[in-house]
Amino acid sequence: MTTHRINFTKKTIESLPNAVKGKRDHYQDSRVKALRLEVTDKGKKTYKVYRKKGGRPIRYTIGDVADWSIENARTKAEEVNALISKGINPNIEKRKMREEMTFGGLFDMYLERYAKKHKRTWEQDRWEVQKHLSHWLNRKVSSIDKNEVQRLHTKLGKNSGLYQANRILARISSIYNKAIEWGWDGTNPAQGIKKFKEKSRDRFLRPGELPFFFEALQEEAYTTACDYILMSLYTGARKSNVLSMRWTEIDFDRAVWRIPETKNGESLTIALSAEALEILKRRQKETNRKWVFPSDRTDGHLSDPKKAWKRILVNATIKFWYTHTQLAPLVDQAMQRSKTHTNNHQLYTAIQNLAKEKDVELPIGLMDIRLHDLRRTLGSFQAAAGANQYIIGKSLGHKSQQATAIYARLDLDPVRESVQVASTAIRNAGNKKGKK
Repeated sequence: MTTHRINFTKKTIESLPNAVKGKRDHYQDSRVKALRLEVTDKGKKTYKVYRKKGGRPIRYTIGDVADWSIENARTKAEEVNALISKGINPNIEKRKMREEMTFGGLFDMYLERYAKKHKRTWEQDRWEVQKHLSHWLNRKVSSIDKNEVQRLHTKLGKNSGLYQANRILARISSIYNKAIEWGWDGTNPAQGIKKFKEKSRDRFLRPGELPFFFEALQEEAYTTACDYILMSLYTGARKSNVLSMRWTEIDFDRAVWRIPETKNGESLTIALSAEALEILKRRQKETNRKWVFPSDRTDGHLSDPKKAWKRILVNATIKFWYTHTQLAPLVDQAMQRSKTHTNNHQLYTAIQNLAKEKDVELPIGLMDIRLHDLRRTLGSFQAAAGANQYIIGKSLGHKSQQATAIYARLDLDPVRESVQVASTAIRNAGNKKGKK
């Protein structure tokens, strides 16, 4: 068997001719000696590893040229070569992986070998898999097929939203791509499945909704969650940054919060309004732990307070309905029909059932508000107060090529003024009440 030695480049590989009918041509990379390329008479091109150990040849298939970049193929060849040097047969390892690996085992490998080293959001990855893919954890990796992934994607799109469904699809694809890169010779079941077309959200808390929202906040018993929600509203910071806020990041003298690292991979200094400082000063007297919003169950910080958030939205929506003259009798009737309502969720359900019975269409109220919309709310109030896009972008930590130059020169004082005006407007709007 003749092997031609060439420098593997995209252009060189694409120009290689098909082998003679019934034959296969072999090429050796001039940079990584163990890396070979096999070309069939049909034009199929496959990366392989060829190495002799103890006088015996060891051949290992990496994968099709279409699925592997040259650099990734070289890296893989070096990994396989290192295993052979240690006396480990990579084909046996691959077979073990194919026969024994469960999706849960693969995901643990994905976390340790990739996500924890290269992704700041690896904890979010773990949470998403445990929530949406826990039924796969004990399944063999090869038993999960494309049809199953497609059904899951469709189901999540219906039940959890298009954005969440697309995130899970991307997560599955990434996990399987890493498995293939690490030697698994199966196929990625997420490949070829089209993502849902996502619509950009423009939802935020409107001035007329804030009174009900603030009143519901005051009635919520979980005060840590309420303070976290208000801090999110008054700073416009991302959810993960507010949740993990530390006291060492707060400078009370300068009234700023310095976030060491944001989603963009850069630090961010946020001007704190009087409303935000009021919350922080009160909380500082209540907790001596390093977190501004400590968890009640662990030594870590507060996790996403979804239950409290749902209670607040339900309560605020009931209040919203009650101020509508044509809906108030419906709410009263639902309350009178049953005296056994122990919480607002039960009352909310009773109102929905009564409305359906009477063929009354209820407005959605505040039920479609998400935590991330609080960030958009601050920006919308800044815009309403006349702030320009650069001021708003600076305060929210947006990153864009167009604004980068002006961000570098922008002083924090006009940003602070904009945030303060918006925060005061939010608080004032939240203290207003009225009947529609």
